[in-house]
Amino acid sequence: MTQENTILFARRGLKSLPNLWDAAALILVFGVFVLMSYGSRGMTLPLNAPDTAALSLDYWQLPYYGLRTTLRMFAAMVLSLIFTFTYATLAAKSRRAEMVLIPLLDVLQSVPILGFLSFTVTFFLGLFPGSTLGAEGAAIFAIFTSQAWNMAFSFYQSLRSVPRDLEEVAASFQLTPWQKFWQLETPFAMPGLIWNMMMSMSGGWFFVVASEAISVGDVNVRLPGVGSYLALAIDNKRIDCVIAAVIAVALIILAYDQLLFRPIVAFADKFRVELTASQTQSGSWVRDLFLRTRWLRHLMRHPAALMHRVSLLALRFPTLTRRGGAENPKIALIVDLVWYAVIGVLLFMSLTLIIQFVGTNVDLAEVKTVMTLTFYTFLRVMALIALATLIWVPIGVWIGLRPRVAEKAQPLAQFLAAFPANVLFPIAVIGILRFHLDPDIWLSVLIVFGTQWYIAFNVIAGASAFPNDLREASENFGIKGWTWWKSVILPAVFPYYITGAITASGGSWNASIVAEYVKWGDDKVTAHGVGAYIAKATADGDYPKIVLGVAAMSIVVILVNRLFWRQLSAFAERRLRLL
Repeated sequence: MTQENTILFARRGLKSLPNLWDAAALILVFGVFVLMSYGSRGMTLPLNAPDTAALSLDYWQLPYYGLRTTLRMFAAMVLSLIFTFTYATLAAKSRRAEMVLIPLLDVLQSVPILGFLSFTVTFFLGLFPGSTLGAEGAAIFAIFTSQAWNMAFSFYQSLRSVPRDLEEVAASFQLTPWQKFWQLETPFAMPGLIWNMMMSMSGGWFFVVASEAISVGDVNVRLPGVGSYLALAIDNKRIDCVIAAVIAVALIILAYDQLLFRPIVAFADKFRVELTASQTQSGSWVRDLFLRTRWLRHLMRHPAALMHRVSLLALRFPTLTRRGGAENPKIALIVDLVWYAVIGVLLFMSLTLIIQFVGTNVDLAEVKTVMTLTFYTFLRVMALIALATLIWVPIGVWIGLRPRVAEKAQPLAQFLAAFPANVLFPIAVIGILRFHLDPDIWLSVLIVFGTQWYIAFNVIAGASAFPNDLREASENFGIKGWTWWKSVILPAVFPYYITGAITASGGSWNASIVAEYVKWGDDKVTAHGVGAYIAKATADGDYPKIVLGVAAMSIVVILVNRLFWRQLSAFAERRLRLL
């Protein structure tokens, strides 16, 4: 063996050995797995186990409670991603499925978490009798309902707004629907989906008290978690424990932002639609750590290659490619008529069951009262969405166009979006009672915490995805001031804004459950609205009133979405699509 070969062999041997970065990355990975194992072992204990039956306000319990809450959040996030990739894709690809799935999504996002819990907690507890797993399933499902809808709307909107030139490129390469989905559509939707994932995590924190401290009629379950800790602190008027819970939430958000979302945002930069490279890129120390490893990168090559081969499989789904009228007109008309008839029959049966269930227990005067309360909440929600739009569209554009600023603002925005409204209950109740303020006005401020962030996150996502070449072109032509806003950036972020506004509408109705009926110990303050109506009915276990309130809320949300937001969404898809 020559000296040159010996040196080459030695270099290859050194490259095959792990380095310090491998050691650091393995410690990080194993640490995460250990925490997951430690936190998940309490999910299968008996329901009356010590750590479930008796919650403590001891500060030292907060790390364990925070771990349990975080595991529920990520379990719900996994379910939300599966739901998004299946439900939203089917709605975007199939015209007939869209006619059912999108209105149904409007209904689902308008149903409050307490509405879901009222009818699902008994099911999950019966599914695993005597086990904490049943209550865990109910809590995870409740968190899922606060995460999934905006992610599905974002993915659906992105699939419908893929640039036409990229569609033509996919057609010229003869990509199958499967290949097109993974090679074009999913990467294009990635920036908006990632920001909505962050929003969903924060939305889960907003309703964490309702999901962990379950109280429906005679059913009272408090799972170990930050939400149940916060609920117990509020019941005992322990402001110090409330502050401790807020600090714990902030630290948890900072941890998963650094370990998960920051690397994902940096990774998503490669999916921006542009002809010239951006001057600034998002950074992540976790991503840089794994890029510097030797063994881990080598081990991940094979799974990555396998995933790439799977994405290139020549799978075809003919039923999901017929949006543009490729079917025979006569056959399409017959199928449409049958489809409409099936939808009509199912809708009629559903309405009949609701009327029979509610009608035997609620009189006409109660229905009129609920409709009046729903109108009050509608005015409150629309006013706050308008206010959030005026504030967060310019701020979101400013942040989104500056990756370095977005990188620093990201964890702060996640914390503010996750800030549980229950933390403000002491201030709201004490202030309103002491100064004799109007609850209908001052409790509305709490709804903003469930409204503004959907708009802010989606506008930031839209501005972040704004093509760098279009930005440079506008600068070269000297387009500035109001002309730049009107002709360049607002049309670019408008589709993202619509997605945020639609989900903000549903989020606001959900937030009204928390914001219109607040308490601090034995002191309670109530605003006029359907949110307070549902909250009271849920506490009393009055299921006919729960159904009536949820039905009224759902009808209004569907009408607003169909007559207003969907029209704007169609306009964005038709006129503001990148060419």
